[in-house]
Amino acid sequence: MTSTSTLPTTTTDSAQRPERDESLRAIISATASAVAEDASRAAVQFRATGEGVGSVATDVRTRQHTFVVDEPASLGGDDSATNPVEYALGAFIGCQVVTYRFWAARLGIRLEGVTVEAVGDLDVRGFFGLDDGVRAGFTQVRLDVHLTGPETAERYAELQRAVDAHCPVLDLFANPTPVVSTLTTTAG
Repeated sequence: MTSTSTLPTTTTDSAQRPERDESLRAIISATASAVAEDASRAAVQFRATGEGVGSVATDVRTRQHTFVVDEPASLGGDDSATNPVEYALGAFIGCQVVTYRFWAARLGIRLEGVTVEAVGDLDVRGFFGLDDGVRAGFTQVRLDVHLTGPETAERYAELQRAVDAHCPVLDLFANPTPVVSTLTTTAG
């Protein structure tokens, strides 16, 4: 089973770019000031809630947003929506684009467009419990990042280093994250 994702270039009209960059710089400045006043302001939480529906689909809620997660028929689903690992790749791509734009604004690097493709390799023997020696998650994820703009290759390499050091979802993929799981059951 092979799945790839290709997204079109994310571009910003040149008239909007300075406004976007200034807005990002204002957020950076306000956050830095707030955290300098009180370091506890740096800690935030994100929350999602999901409920199983249909064969294996899940309705997910985050803040005021909702989306459905499903699996293709080959993995027991109805193929009514994107599957969890595709959402993970999408989250990775989205975080990369946001982080590239954020750090370009912070570093004063002109960035006109960002295209990111993510490909993840997954061996379903881990998910199905067919081989306990095979992990259930991705064995490798490859990112192909394409930047457009008037800067030198060296400036974009500087930007990539900043993104690699600060992208939250890259950090999730690259480093172990402690997970605490609790189970509550209701007889019914």
